Amino acid sequence: MWLERAGEPGPLDVLVLERLAISAKVLKPVEPQPAAPHLADPALVELVLGEQAADEDRTRALTLLGLDTTRPLRVVAVGSGPGRDAGADAVALVARGGPLGARVAVVGGVAAVVLQPREGPDSVVPTLRETLALRAKDRTLPDTVRVGVGDAVDGLAARSSWLQARLATRFAAKSRPLIVHEDLGAVTLLAEIPAEQLRAQPDVLALDALAENGDLETLEAFCRTGSLRQAAIALHRHHSSVAARLAHVEDALGWTLDDPAGRFRARMALVARRLAESA
Repeated sequence: MWLERAGEPGPLDVLVLERLAISAKVLKPVEPQPAAPHLADPALVELVLGEQAADEDRTRALTLLGLDTTRPLRVVAVGSGPGRDAGADAVALVARGGPLGARVAVVGGVAAVVLQPREGPDSVVPTLRETLALRAKDRTLPDTVRVGVGDAVDGLAARSSWLQARLATRFAAKSRPLIVHEDLGAVTLLAEIPAEQLRAQPDVLALDALAENGDLETLEAFCRTGSLRQAAIALHRHHSSVAARLAHVEDALGWTLDDPAGRFRARMALVARRLAESA
């Protein structure tokens, strides 16, 4: 990007170039996008999502961001993984998501996306899921992207939706890259357990050993689908091969997956391991 004009450099030249660079990473010379996201001033977004700002300052920041203080909004957290630009990935996620009214800024290494769609906050989740599915097909986004969606709140309570979104990303995985906070329910209590305690749990240690030979992916697919044949379809393998792998998993774990208690224990261990890794 090259910015040229007469006179001395302006105080905002660096900011303008930064925004142009982010846009260049995610926009392609194709058909016009229906609702390009607004690359927001990080300082304004941090003020809206911060802990200590007064309501008057939050209201002013929301107004400067072009958001309606009388309508509900949702905050989405987007994590990209090592070596990725979270802001660019977040823009790629919402660039073709319809009229979501997105404001994007990177806060603490995670992209914060403030959404206030015209159709209301309930349109956010189905739109993001559809976009993620499309992005997975065209490989615009890597499989390391994790998305958490906070609850719908008033503008002045945007921080609570942001914290919920950040928490939801900890439960996301390659098989489920988008997690909605309100769908987690009581499972969020697991996030309050210290990561060191989760890592030291014997079931989690057993899963670590399974991850070394690829059996962990089979266990995750089985717990997610609840069916041997459905897991085989998800993994693109023959059901007899999946059955053999699950038998090896049961031997390694020391309990059976045939009964609901065994599957529940396996799912809890998977979630605990995921939380330990995300911490």
